[in-house]
Amino acid sequence: MIKYQLRCIKEEDGMLFMVVERFGEGKAKEIYRRYLEKGRMMPEGLKYIDSWVEVNFNRCFQLMECDDLRLLQQWVLEWQDLGEFDIIPVVSSKETLEIITPML
Repeated sequence: MIKYQLRCIKEEDGMLFMVVERFGEGKAKEIYRRYLEKGRMMPEGLKYIDSWVEVNFNRCFQLMECDDLRLLQQWVLEWQDLGEFDIIPVVSSKETLEIITPML
């Protein structure tokens, strides 16, 4: 399952997306095994920034950057057998402050 919100503000280097990956039941070891064997399997132009994993291995939160949503689709296809993905456009707090300050 892939969900998109297509409106987002362009960052200096690209658009930022929070990718919420819900690991399939009992798939954490398989996910990390594949990662160790094949890497992130990201297409050229998709940039991984950082990630955080829940302590119970249910979800991973990954911050990614790109200018073309098709790159995220391509990447998800490499991993969709092991989980489900929500892709959420986000804006940095710094950029948000710059946008909202004139309105205060």
